[in-house]
Amino acid sequence: MTVDEFVDSKVLPEYKGIVVELRKLMRDDAPRVREVMSYGLPMYTLNGPIAWISPNKTGITFGFRDGKAFEDKYGLLRGAAKHAKHVRIKSTADVNKAALRYYVKQAVRLDQR
Repeated sequence: MTVDEFVDSKVLPEYKGIVVELRKLMRDDAPRVREVMSYGLPMYTLNGPIAWISPNKTGITFGFRDGKAFEDKYGLLRGAAKHAKHVRIKSTADVNKAALRYYVKQAVRLDQR
């Protein structure tokens, strides 16, 4: 399954705009990152996985493998995992591009270590 097929078949119509915004943000702000399907989700990788998009019935989760190591001046990161953190997005109005760019840049930087 491709990422486009995943979005068409697995993302509820009311959340597809969020996914479009996240994919564009990744293309624009992390152009060297590859978008692939992995573990059944759209995943973004460089040397290893750095981020993923996970849809559910109440919105979209944009996760970061090393999110626990991020500086979080926006206070949007959530999660109790050992390393990963995520941002929950329920509408396109909730897509805080400045914050997400800030997190993506940190994810790329941490992956390059």
